[in-house]
Amino acid sequence: MTGSVINEYMDDLKKDLNTLISIPSVSCEGTELPEKALDFFLGKAEEMGFTVKKIGNIAGHVEYGEGEEIAAVLTHVDVVPAGEGWSVQPFSLTEKDGRLYGRGVVDDKGPAMTVLYCMKALKDNGIIPKRKIRLIIGAAEETGMHDMEAYFKSEKMPDMAFTPDSDYGICIKEKGIMHIEVSAPAHDGTVLTEFHSGNAVNAVPSKAYALVDCTESEDNQLRRFADAKPGEYEFIFTQDGLHIEAKGKAAHASVPEEGLNIATNLIKILAANFGEFALGSLCSFIDDAIGLELDGSSLGIDCSDAESGRLTVNVGRVDIDESVCRVLLDIRYPVSADSGRVLRKIRQRAAIDGLRTKLISHELPLSMDENAPVIRILSDAYEKVMREKPELYSTGGGTYARTLSGCGAAFGPAFVGDETHIHDVDESISCENFMKHAMICMEAVLAFAQVDV
Repeated sequence: MTGSVINEYMDDLKKDLNTLISIPSVSCEGTELPEKALDFFLGKAEEMGFTVKKIGNIAGHVEYGEGEEIAAVLTHVDVVPAGEGWSVQPFSLTEKDGRLYGRGVVDDKGPAMTVLYCMKALKDNGIIPKRKIRLIIGAAEETGMHDMEAYFKSEKMPDMAFTPDSDYGICIKEKGIMHIEVSAPAHDGTVLTEFHSGNAVNAVPSKAYALVDCTESEDNQLRRFADAKPGEYEFIFTQDGLHIEAKGKAAHASVPEEGLNIATNLIKILAANFGEFALGSLCSFIDDAIGLELDGSSLGIDCSDAESGRLTVNVGRVDIDESVCRVLLDIRYPVSADSGRVLRKIRQRAAIDGLRTKLISHELPLSMDENAPVIRILSDAYEKVMREKPELYSTGGGTYARTLSGCGAAFGPAFVGDETHIHDVDESISCENFMKHAMICMEAVLAFAQVDV
């Protein structure tokens, strides 16, 4: 049996994937729909004859085989918001021009369904695993991974594992991730009435809205400022004030340089026109302490190492109106950095503007031994399909691998050069690469079932 056996299941796999994608399981908007996606997935696995278990309303697993050892694959069925501007329906699996589209097709519903069908292939072909093969599913990965925290409170840590929630080859180092809220007790701006941008802290915001109290002449000057800056801006002068709608480019917060953060760009334009004081203390902090920087230089937290690269800062969400005044920051720091120092620096700088700082979540960095047995198993699986050895790399992305205490790594599904648009509109993967990933995944699951460690 080889990885190509998964080809026989592709039609059914895509059919079930379409149903899973059709559930808009956006975890930052509540738990009901992510749980619905989890229930559908576990129900489908039970229909296939697997043992399933649900942990609370945000996690569960599918199991095949017996034994004391556990070899696991960790996936998630929650997604980030779709956003606007898709060329297809975001919550449907669409095949177009040699690509598969849909929110979650890459991150991470496509890989989750692929692993389930790999397990079905094992079972259908009479492969009796030497250990338990466990597919662990979360429904809150995009909101801090507390699903895995809940899962491992009651379930045993696997002996070896991987999570198909990154890129190929094999990720052995992941930066630490802090999500931080900086807020003011109330909005104290004199010109800016409202400002809203972003849906998720771990994505570069592509849309922003501002309501400004200004004269028509100030409006004209603002338009001239905007004409010379990146982004698209629409100005509507009404009796309530000047409405500004701005568009940039979304990207994953781990690679903020691939997007155009329209929140920070619009604030920069407004500050240049009206001055920071007129925008209020929160916007003053954003403009002066962060601005358009992505490395935290003005915050005093810029650092890097050879293992994992530079620290990055993403202004993921800004909300300012009568009821709230806050910004959510995504900080990704190198594996060797002092996270305590990073947080202290941000608190000290925010305090200058009279702002409060709250640590919402903190995921510690991951650093794996490149000679670990699981790395060899994954490397062999990749080489059988791709006929070359995989690169060992580091990432700013955060995956379930960091919850595994060193027994697992991120492995696929995205290939270098394939513009998958994860956390962006038109998330997609080429049909050819989807098949390659399925075959690699099949080889890895087969090895987990048969290899002697």
